[in-house]
Amino acid sequence: MKLGVVILAAGQGTRMKSALPKVLHPLAGRPLLGHVIDAARGLQAERIAVVYGHGGSRVPEAFADAPVQWVEQAQQLGTGHAVEQALPAVAGMERVLVLYGDVPLTSRETLESLLRAAEQSPLALLTVELDDPAGYGRIVRDDDGRIVRIVEHRDATPAELAIAEINTGILVADGPSLERWIARLENGNAQGEFYLTDIVAMAVAEGAGVTSAPAADPHEVAGVNDRVQLAGLERWYQGQQARRLMRDGVTLRDPARFDLRGTLATGRDVEIDVNVVIAGDVTLGDRVRIGANTVIRDSRIGDDVQILENCVIEEAVVGEASRIGPFSRLRPETVLAGRVHVGNFVEIKKSEVAEGSKINHLSYIGDTSIGRSVNIGAGTITCNYDGAFKHRTVIGDDAFIGSDTQLVAPVKVGAGATIGAGSTITRDTPDGGLTLSRAKQTSIPGWQRPTKEKK
Repeated sequence: MKLGVVILAAGQGTRMKSALPKVLHPLAGRPLLGHVIDAARGLQAERIAVVYGHGGSRVPEAFADAPVQWVEQAQQLGTGHAVEQALPAVAGMERVLVLYGDVPLTSRETLESLLRAAEQSPLALLTVELDDPAGYGRIVRDDDGRIVRIVEHRDATPAELAIAEINTGILVADGPSLERWIARLENGNAQGEFYLTDIVAMAVAEGAGVTSAPAADPHEVAGVNDRVQLAGLERWYQGQQARRLMRDGVTLRDPARFDLRGTLATGRDVEIDVNVVIAGDVTLGDRVRIGANTVIRDSRIGDDVQILENCVIEEAVVGEASRIGPFSRLRPETVLAGRVHVGNFVEIKKSEVAEGSKINHLSYIGDTSIGRSVNIGAGTITCNYDGAFKHRTVIGDDAFIGSDTQLVAPVKVGAGATIGAGSTITRDTPDGGLTLSRAKQTSIPGWQRPTKEKK
């Protein structure tokens, strides 16, 4: 059947107390709405319409490349009104699924279960049982278990208040029936809004029957209304990711102190210490060890790599058996070959480092190609920026760069060359030779250091 999806994302989210539209607040490193759009795409929906309002163009602009149709709800007049605005965008669809931009973690399996339930009737509801259903609309069934209505908490009798099964708001409806029901909605209530849930009574009155599917976990259908709820969902999600990784063979020293904000592929016997953040698309090879307080984003880490504490690695490639850190930073377009050592307080940007080279202390390497078995001394700087343009440094195989050296790009250091400590190199140096540039050392006998006159 042709499936259309309507995602309601127009709410103001006043309890977030934020200038940022609620659906743009991040969970696991991505906006809430991004999770919902991905869920809809995972169902192979033919059309996806997103209803936005609060925040104006900021929401569509944040998803400029998303394959969705944007529908503005200029006035927020209720969920029924929001769906009405989106109906032209999903016209002709045999089934319409309604999702919410602030309910980010509904799984594909749960939504597929709901779609199967919708094959049995024109309307299917996603429900869940809660230990404390206070404040939610209850699902009222007859003696045969058929849904007859939804009763709001404030209107429920004591017997109805005892019902644990609640309405999540997520539903699937037959396309033509939904159009007919939406057209009959009225706003004769205290809020003056058009409620989508009123279509349940219409379906029952028509004798069409209403089916349901249960959510596997209440967190799947939990909405975000404030930052406390957002933090709670974040921790639940991270706990789910941590358990999955551990079942796949990854050692997490403390699952409660691990964040995955993207996708992670791992080899065998990976060990991850506390407070590690993985973001974007990351691959870890076999036997990788990651120290505490490390951030890795959109990077590929080879087998047997050791990343010590307090490192930041972004859009980089680290070759096998390399050692990084502690306190190292690999910036975008850094490519390290195998058995490279990058030590404390070293920053590398847009550079290639060949096999076996070492940059162990207090150095900045930018826009540089480093050959094999090179030793970069402490305090070395590649001066790659002239105030307008970036220039490249090339260091040949087996070169030795003395401590406190400045390599002023564009410049080439020859293979096997040695640069004396404390040098400023502005011209290419020959292969195999010693190059240095120092002022002559002078000692002045009897020199007295200035002192303040005592009062």
